[in-house]
Amino acid sequence: IQAGIFMSYVGLWSYYNFDNWTYQPSYVSSNTPWFFDGLRIQFFPTARIKIEPWLVNGWQAYGKFNNAPGVGLQIRWNPTEWLSVLGNQYVGADTLGIPDRKRFHTDDSIMVRLYHNPGGAVSKLAASLTFDAGCEWGDGNSSGAAAVSCGTQYFIGFMAYARLWLYRDMFGLTFGGGAITNPGRYLVLVPPINGATAYSGTPYFTANPGDPFNAWDLQGTLDIMPLKFVTFRAEFTHREADVPYFSGHGGVTPSNGAGSFVNQGAPGSRVDGFTPDLVKTEDRFTFALLLRI
Repeated sequence: IQAGIFMSYVGLWSYYNFDNWTYQPSYVSSNTPWFFDGLRIQFFPTARIKIEPWLVNGWQAYGKFNNAPGVGLQIRWNPTEWLSVLGNQYVGADTLGIPDRKRFHTDDSIMVRLYHNPGGAVSKLAASLTFDAGCEWGDGNSSGAAAVSCGTQYFIGFMAYARLWLYRDMFGLTFGGGAITNPGRYLVLVPPINGATAYSGTPYFTANPGDPFNAWDLQGTLDIMPLKFVTFRAEFTHREADVPYFSGHGGVTPSNGAGSFVNQGAPGSRVDGFTPDLVKTEDRFTFALLLRI
């Protein structure tokens, strides 16, 4: 039994980057919770099954937005030591200021080790597949928020990866990626335009019912692991969306007219004469030294 803040692992990625196969999470992990705040109970009816119900404040929220708490259930099944099947299910009322809007989300993963030869040139080969789906529905509010349905406000996404370990796990190669579609954008991370947050929103990137968002990414990662607790990582990531979303060369911070770029007014607010430079693609090279201490 655990009460307080606990890590959710919804979306498969760990909050410890050392444990992950890539540095940059794919869209499914980027847009689903990394923590919950509330209560969970773990049952182990057999050595191969874990059942974990949740009673939480909401979707990655410290404070409960509305009257009803969020509820969820995780089931993990390990029929053999080389196969893991994980299912997460969640229902809650998580939209700030709109208590009649509800959310359902399912997140399901399978991980399989396809090959294992500890002393060989190829040490291990493994793969993972994650599928997510969900939607929001319910009435609006007196402030002008519209009623929504699962036909205009939903989320579908997947990510798939293959991982190869070489020469007694001293080298690692990972290739994979994912894609999402999220009309209404209720799970899409808000671009930090003029300091925008998930709470503030921004008029430069709206989240109205039916607003389109379709995106995909690809990644290739090389790991060099000379010691058990040290990883040198090099990675290339390509991300693409069907609407302008990523920061372009012009940036997303307004100019103060004196040669400096600073956020102005309330977070996410409109600034006269300012247009953020948003683009549809992003290419990123990452080089990292990961240490487990």
